[in-house]
Amino acid sequence: MPEPVKKTVSAFAKKPKTQEAQEGSSVLFEAETEKPDAKVKWQCNSNDIASSEKYSITADGKKHSLALKAITKEDANVYAVIAGGSKVKFDLKVISKPDAPVEAPADAPAPPAAAPPEDQTATPAHDAPPADEGQPPDTRQDLTGLFTEKPQSGEVTVGGNITFVAKVNSDSLLKKPTIKWFKGKWMDLASKCGKHLQLKETYDRSSKFYTFEMQVIEAKPNFAGAYRCEVATRDKFDSCNFDLTVHDACATEDFDIRTAFRRTSHDGNQDSGELDFSTLLKKSSSFLKPSYRAVQVNAEPDKDVWDVLSQAPPSEYEKIAFQHGLTDLRGMLKRLKKMKKEEKKSEAFLKKLDPAYQVAKGNKIKLAIEVTNADAQVKWLKNGQEIQPSASKYIFESVGNMRYLTINHCSLADDAAYCCVVGEEKSTTELFVKEPPIEIVKNLEDQMVMKGGRVELECEVSEEGANVKWEKDGVELTRDESFKYRFKKDGCKHVLIINEATKEDCGHYSVKTNGGMSMAELLVQEKDLEVYQSIADLTVKAKDQAVFKCEVSDETVRGTWYKNGAEVKQDARINITHIGRNHKLTIDEVKPEDEGDYTFVPDGHAFNLSAKLNFIEVKIDYVPRQDPPKIHLDCTGRTAESTIVVVAGNKLRLDVPITGDPAPTVIWTKGEKTSSLKPDGEEKEGPPSSWTMKDGEVVTEGDSRVHVETTKGHCIFTIEGAERQDEGMYSVVVRNPAGEDTADINVKVVDVPDPPQAPRILSVGEDSCVVQWDPPLFDGGQPVIGYVMERKKKKSYRWMRLNFDTYSETTYEAKRMIEGMEYEMRVYAVNAIGMSRHSPASQPFVPVAPTSQPIGLCLDDVSDTSISLKWRPPERIGSAELEGYGVEYCKEGTDEWIPAPQGLTDRTSMVIKNLTTGDKLQFRVRAYNMAGPSAPTTLAQPVTIREIMQRPKIWIPRNLRQTLIKTVGESVNLVIKFQGKPRPKITWLKDGEPLSQTFASVRNSDVDTIFFIRNTERKHSGKYDLQLQIENIEDKATITLQVVDLPGPPETLKIMEIWGFNVALEWKAPKDDGNCEITGYTIQKAEKKTMEWFTVYDHYRRTNCIASDLIMGNDYVFRVFAINQVGPSQEPCTSADSAYIQKIGMEYKPPTYKDHDFSQAPKFTHPLVNRSIVAGYTTTLSCSVSGIPKPKVTWYKNKMDISSEAKYRMLSKQGVLTLEIRKPCTFDGGMYMCKAVNNNGEDIVECKLEVRPQITKEEID
Repeated sequence: MPEPVKKTVSAFAKKPKTQEAQEGSSVLFEAETEKPDAKVKWQCNSNDIASSEKYSITADGKKHSLALKAITKEDANVYAVIAGGSKVKFDLKVISKPDAPVEAPADAPAPPAAAPPEDQTATPAHDAPPADEGQPPDTRQDLTGLFTEKPQSGEVTVGGNITFVAKVNSDSLLKKPTIKWFKGKWMDLASKCGKHLQLKETYDRSSKFYTFEMQVIEAKPNFAGAYRCEVATRDKFDSCNFDLTVHDACATEDFDIRTAFRRTSHDGNQDSGELDFSTLLKKSSSFLKPSYRAVQVNAEPDKDVWDVLSQAPPSEYEKIAFQHGLTDLRGMLKRLKKMKKEEKKSEAFLKKLDPAYQVAKGNKIKLAIEVTNADAQVKWLKNGQEIQPSASKYIFESVGNMRYLTINHCSLADDAAYCCVVGEEKSTTELFVKEPPIEIVKNLEDQMVMKGGRVELECEVSEEGANVKWEKDGVELTRDESFKYRFKKDGCKHVLIINEATKEDCGHYSVKTNGGMSMAELLVQEKDLEVYQSIADLTVKAKDQAVFKCEVSDETVRGTWYKNGAEVKQDARINITHIGRNHKLTIDEVKPEDEGDYTFVPDGHAFNLSAKLNFIEVKIDYVPRQDPPKIHLDCTGRTAESTIVVVAGNKLRLDVPITGDPAPTVIWTKGEKTSSLKPDGEEKEGPPSSWTMKDGEVVTEGDSRVHVETTKGHCIFTIEGAERQDEGMYSVVVRNPAGEDTADINVKVVDVPDPPQAPRILSVGEDSCVVQWDPPLFDGGQPVIGYVMERKKKKSYRWMRLNFDTYSETTYEAKRMIEGMEYEMRVYAVNAIGMSRHSPASQPFVPVAPTSQPIGLCLDDVSDTSISLKWRPPERIGSAELEGYGVEYCKEGTDEWIPAPQGLTDRTSMVIKNLTTGDKLQFRVRAYNMAGPSAPTTLAQPVTIREIMQRPKIWIPRNLRQTLIKTVGESVNLVIKFQGKPRPKITWLKDGEPLSQTFASVRNSDVDTIFFIRNTERKHSGKYDLQLQIENIEDKATITLQVVDLPGPPETLKIMEIWGFNVALEWKAPKDDGNCEITGYTIQKAEKKTMEWFTVYDHYRRTNCIASDLIMGNDYVFRVFAINQVGPSQEPCTSADSAYIQKIGMEYKPPTYKDHDFSQAPKFTHPLVNRSIVAGYTTTLSCSVSGIPKPKVTWYKNKMDISSEAKYRMLSKQGVLTLEIRKPCTFDGGMYMCKAVNNNGEDIVECKLEVRPQITKEEID
């Protein structure tokens, strides 16, 4: 849905602003609303404020104010004013009163620890920041209220202990809640438990309360700060912020300020050297203020001034000196200069880690560091703990001097400090893991509801547990006391629920995340009150009961009854009831004064329902003779036949006045007469129904829903829950001995119509559709006055009404739909009685628009009977899939477009064949999708179907313009493109002679020729000529093919000369060079005894060489291989003679060695380990021993030799000694000893074995 341009509406015309006030003063916050009757509520820290001695709340029309008196530090809070759905927050900042200066007596010297040095000046009070600037920002949220007791902020002295307690009620929880303690924003304290921090939890079964405790032991100053406690269950979440303040103990009496002014002298003279103020600066906060000093929540730890100056630019030196109260800045800068010069270069690292790295959540990062020694071993630490390598998370790499740490799939748990340690040196960095923005996957949908209905605005985000912000017309929504708005979170789904929507809830609702927002419009319609059954005129006799009844569409609407304009009051005879949609006025024992006009007026609606009560006073004089029976149907109109209309489901009551003496017998019949008022489709034939009354008792009765009764002067015929088949002509016959009387009553039953037929989608557009349906088969006895349409998305369950006023036609255009989204439609029929059930849903449809026209239509080729066209896809395809392209043509001078192919093509080119030579044709292309064809793209001018003469031209590939070299046995496959029309004559020649088909294969087409040799040989080398000829025009091209092979062996290898350890060799080039240049030779030598060949020279270019470094006394033979670009020759050329290297006389004296003594006393390299085992299971005790010669091993139990006992088995393999105890019992426990002895000594090792008895199943039960 596009962004609305409607300006956001707030309930406030003037909003209160944040103010500052001094302790003890008063402050006034003012607000002005848009409406004078708006209800305004004031809050402090989300708690309502009532008028009291502290607070004064006033309201005058649109103006509202809140006054605070006698302000204290505790009043520095967050306040809010609420009107309707708007909430405005503002702060009150409290400034401390300036301390009045105290004048000391002139003769009383000031103590040195209480007075600042004479060169320090106190900061004026008006320059001090407000007291609340040190407080953390307001991070309060509207919570779900899981906490029954929240942890409170606390204070502790350094070295002291403090405990924070949180309690959660588990009555409404399905499982145990999980709790997390944080310091600051992200630091999870679960990993910090130890000496100074302990986390505990307990559960009380009687009260069903979980108690969570965080204990701070021996607090330190750096423990101060903002903390957060979070508790969560499967579908609920709550959190609470609290602060810890740590106070330093007063220890100024042991501090001597004179030590801060000592000079740094190297010769021992206290009067020379430079002043060192570092001690004074570090302790200035202690002796300047002897009282306790509170460490604020966000206070930074004490910093060494030298560190601050060394890291700051020179332009900031004076500012830092003023902030820290430095006077001898010049002397300190001199020392700082010396300190910078004395900085030592790292001996272990050539390049250290950067100060900080940043990585997105889910990505990987690689930390690189360069060490001085390539063999140095490094350790990687995370928050001081050594990292162990793992295949999936942490990967260590060592490449030369570089060391790498790769962290895969980074999460928030990887946001920590990392350190690389080499020996005693460290390189530290900090890794920040950045969370990806939370995106809205499923947007909000516009909704239209009736007044009083329930609204659910639902969206879906990209990550579970994400926090979202709901707004209405730009104003943030909160959970107020009336629970007007409810916020529901289910995984990635977030739902805003509005109960009983009103007209004030209309507007634009938006949900925001840190990665986007979605907006939807809510419309609340106030539907007119419909009358399902009106009150009817009544004619009653004295002492009878009169009942006025009506039915309206809204169950919640109340009303008032009036008689002749005066309100009717309930008493003993008059009863007024309201049950659901029915309103009833009952008058018992009607009197003549009850006659009149009665009116029912619904509350809040400008119409009324009226009816008249007619009173009949029947006077009967006793006549001893018989009177014939008489039916009195209509006292006013005196007609004998009437029509009664009843709504289906209501009670049909026919009250017929009768007279006659003696009392007549009453007979009711239905169906004896054929009614012309029956609707089409009703059966007009069938057995009649009859009911007979005599002397007040039912003689015969048909349907159980029918009741017939008589009273004095009346006969009442009642049908409970009238149905359609009850419609028809009813006849009543009264008889007595004096005669009979008959009357016909036509009863018409009206109902809501049948549902319409399933709607049909006639057409769709980009954001609309045209839907048509058939009227219902039965209109319910009342004409159909209109229809109501609904639509929904295919994957949704919520139907959205498209019209609240009835629509009289059977064709409707639905708009404001999303292109590409699948929808369904359904229809309701409405008559005067009410609304029918909904029709079956239509077939799913997708609103789409046709694509834009194809672009770039051009002529690719034309011949005498065909044409080739090509084009590019449309620039805009839309959300519907492109089904294909349709190509059409028409002759010049006509308007009849003929489809070129039958159907659509997926390609962006087409060859149209079987055209008439000489015709002048125009061509066009249209793109088709679900919505139909697009606008056509037409050629700029008509095309004449006639082939155009084109000169022959050969397109030689770039690689064939040089000599093509192939090895014997390889294949040759040359594809050479050409052009020319009509098709040219193609000729291949080799060395000027026509090419034989057995020599090489050639295949030709209209646009290229293919030259193919499956297995090349030396004879295929040469020049190949390609000729194209069209009539007397031709084109030529030449291709040179060189087929190469391995060379032959060199010839006549000779030993030319032998001297010392050298031999001179010479040979001739091979006769067969393999059809390419010889690139070198490989010379090898072999000692005649072993004939193992070794390479002397490889790729040697000349045909003579000298083999050096030969061994005297050996006889050598030599061989040579020839090498070309294919490889070395298969056969070598071997020397016919051998070369013997003469010996030179010398005497070899072998060295003398002293035999090494390898003897060694026994020593256990792996000791025995104490063990605890279960009885009945075989176990082993193992250790390892070394010693030369092999020592003798003896096992002992409780110092008793067990070598000969069958229960034990002793094993020894490669120095590993094993004692196997078979199925031990509890008596086998004790001290076991292993003793190893040889000639050089002995060694023993001991362990304790504990054998536990088995636990049987009976003991467990």
